[in-house]
Formats: sequence, C-alpha cells, structure tokens
Amino acid sequence: MYRNSRGRPGVVLAAVAVAQFAVALDLSVVNVALPAMRTALGFDALGLSWVVHVYALTLGGFLLLGGRACDLYGRRRLFVLGLVAFGLCSLAGGLAQAPWQLIAARAGQGVGAAAATPATLALLTTTFTEGPQRVRALGVWSGVNAAGGALGVLAGGLLTQYAGWRWVMLINLPIVAVALALALAGVPVETHPARRERLDVLGAVLATGGVGLLVLGVVRTDAVGWGSPSTAAMLIAAALLLGAFVYVESRVSAPLLRLGLLRSRWVAGANVLVFFSTAGQFAAFYFVSLYMQQVLGMGAAATGAAFLPFSVSLIAGSVVATRVTAARTPRASLVPGALLAAAGLAWFAFISPDGGFLTDVLGPCLVTGVGVGLVIAPIVAAATTGVAPREAGMASGLMNSSRQLGGCVGLAALATVAAHHTGTATTPAALNDGYALGLAIAAALFAVAAVVAIAVLPRRGTGTPGRRSTAPAENELEGTPS
Repeated sequence: MYRNSRGRPGVVLAAVAVAQFAVALDLSVVNVALPAMRTALGFDALGLSWVVHVYALTLGGFLLLGGRACDLYGRRRLFVLGLVAFGLCSLAGGLAQAPWQLIAARAGQGVGAAAATPATLALLTTTFTEGPQRVRALGVWSGVNAAGGALGVLAGGLLTQYAGWRWVMLINLPIVAVALALALAGVPVETHPARRERLDVLGAVLATGGVGLLVLGVVRTDAVGWGSPSTAAMLIAAALLLGAFVYVESRVSAPLLRLGLLRSRWVAGANVLVFFSTAGQFAAFYFVSLYMQQVLGMGAAATGAAFLPFSVSLIAGSVVATRVTAARTPRASLVPGALLAAAGLAWFAFISPDGGFLTDVLGPCLVTGVGVGLVIAPIVAAATTGVAPREAGMASGLMNSSRQLGGCVGLAALATVAAHHTGTATTPAALNDGYALGLAIAAALFAVAAVVAIAVLPRRGTGTPGRRSTAPAENELEGTPS
C-alpha cells in the first residue's frame, strides 16, 4: 500500500494552486509579446512560432511520463523538481540573447510543467478525502488553472507594454518561489513500499514519442498545411507509436498507463469531455483575441484587459460548479455548463467588422465564461473519481494529456478552417468572417461535450464525485485487493 501523510491540507492546496497558476499563465502570457521578441532577438516568422509550439510540444509529450513518475518516485519530489526546472528555465528565457536560447528555455519550461502539473492533481487527490472536500479542492485547482490562462493575455499585454517582453518570462520567478516555499512547509514526503515498481521505460518512450509527434504534426499545420507530406508522415508515425504503446501497456506488469483505468465511465467520459471542451476554449481565446486586435484595432494592453470579464465570470461559474458537484453529481453542472458555453460562443459567431467591445465582446464573454467555469471543475473531479491513490499521478497525467491534446488539435484545426475561409484577403471584413466561422465551430465542440456528459457519465452511484464513496478507492477500478 502506498502510504502518505496528509500534511497540512490548506498549505498543500495553496502550493498546488500557485504552481498551477504559473503553468497555466505560461500557456498564454507570451502570445502578446511575440512581436516584441521578434524585434529584440531577430526571429524569423517560422522560428517565432516555435516560442509557442515548443512549450506545447514538450508539455504534451511528457505529461504521461510525469504522471507515472510522481506515483513511483513521490509526488512531492516531482512537484519540487518540476517547479525548480520551470523556474530556472524561466530565468534563462528572460535572459536569452538569441532565438535558440529562448526556444530552448521554453522547451525546458514544458518539461518542468509536465512534471509539476500531474503532481498537483495527484497531491490533491491523495490529500483530500473523496467527496465534497475533494470536490472543493479540485474546484480551486480548476478555477486557478483557467484564470491563469485567461489572465495570461492581460499580464502579457501589460508586461510587454510597460516593462518589456523579458518580464513575461521573469514574472514566473516570484510565483515559483512562493509555490516552493509552501511545498517545503506543508507538502508531506511519501513513504513508499519496500518493493518499488520499475518505470515502464518502453511505454514512456512510445508515449512520449507518439504524443510528441502528434502535437508536432498538428502545430506545424499553420505553416505547411494539413495536406502536406510532412504532416501526413508525422501523424502516421504518431498513430503507429501510440498503437504500439497501447499494445505494450496491455502486456507489461507495471504499465505507464493501466488500460483498465479507462473502463471507468468517470475516467473515460471525463477525458473525452476535456478534449472537446479544451479544443473549443483554446480556439475561442485565439479568435476573440485576434478579432479585438486585427478587426477592432485594440492594442495589446487593451486586449488583455478586455479578457477580465471572462476571467471574473469563469471564476464565478467555477464557484457555482463546485457547490453543485459537491451536493449532486458532475452531470448537474457539466451539461448546463457545456450548453451555456456553446450558446456564448454561438453568440460570438455574430461578431461584426463594425462592432465594438460593448456590443460584440462583453455579453458573449460573460455567458461563455460562466459556462466554461461550470465545466472545468466537474471534469477534474470526474477524471480522478474512484482512482486508487497509487495511480493518482497516472490519472492526472492522462487527464492533462487529454487537455493539452485537445487544445493543440482544436486550435490548429479551427485556425486552418478560418484561414481557408478567409483566403488571401486581409480586410477586416474578411478576417471577421473567418473568426466568426471558427467561433461557431468552437460552439459545436462544447455542444458535443454536453452530449458526451449526458451519454457517458453515470447519473449516480458509488464513487460519485459529489458524495463520499462507500467502496474502498484502492479497489474500485482494479477489482483486486491492495
């Protein structure tokens, strides 16, 4: 049995919330600073895109490995090591003097985040008892995660305009320092059993290579297109590696990802849900940001500030979702939340080239934000329901991989559709039409998420996230004694 002192739950929650805020912030904080980075370091257009892509590539590629490693070698250890790596690479990026140095720093940030992110969720699921207590903790994690991504646009705009682009990297240092101090003060050190399982090295290589090639193939479509031979080759290679990964995992005694985990309707349904909802959410951020800057002519700082209503409404939705899920089931929040987000994005699809923030952005932002907030907290609770403590990192790595893949695939696919619709035209009206189409498809993705919530997730029963389970968590998915 994997033994773990619960330490100081309040400090654990604070540590993982601060750490996850930094990781989420870094997904979007550099976007507004890209033009300044290009001017300062002499990037070409292709190289500049890798400032964003390499972070997604390394984060997505190493999440499953990071999740399993924190189960085998200690959640606290991986959490601290991931934060240290993330902080050091942030410092290196802020001091970069050449394009390759900044790209390498971003890659290192992704690896550090891939270690720390699964550990944050694993720490919560092993610290807080399954039921309302855990739901509230996961609601905080989800709200902070989403707020970090949304506030990254604001922070990136303000820092770039008033402090310089280097501070979009250096801002991570004080945040990481606070998270480390909290971790060292209140996160317990796990006691492992005398016989420790070996890391599934072959599975790790296949999973990292397969997911990495999948992300790489997808993110490069903005430059080479979906129909190019290189894209096809990468996607086929990714499919072969991931197929081999599934085969290997069904044969080894200590897999990187135990396939039986996916027999749980909570785990399987939540991972499908997070894929579709994140695909819609990431694409929405992208199109709305471009609409405000390239159609409405708003500056970087103003665009960032315009996302504040979304952030506030998202946090409000998360608070409501946490209470609903604790009292009932995730379905009670997920279904209306996904439908509300779909309605908000459908409203966005009516943007006009002659519009403005108050007429075309504010209302849809508020509706979409509440809807997304109602979705994100129950997804995390469902994805970890009934999972044995010694597999908490595995489940966390799987869910975060689904989130990352959903964001990458959704954004790349919808950006391609919008660009194809716009063609070579660069007028505000043409760009507006492309962004509107992308937002309409993002609305459809949330509608699909609502259908999945209705069709796959259980209505009630043992292990419902909002209620304390009467079955031992260690046995619920495995069917064997500890």
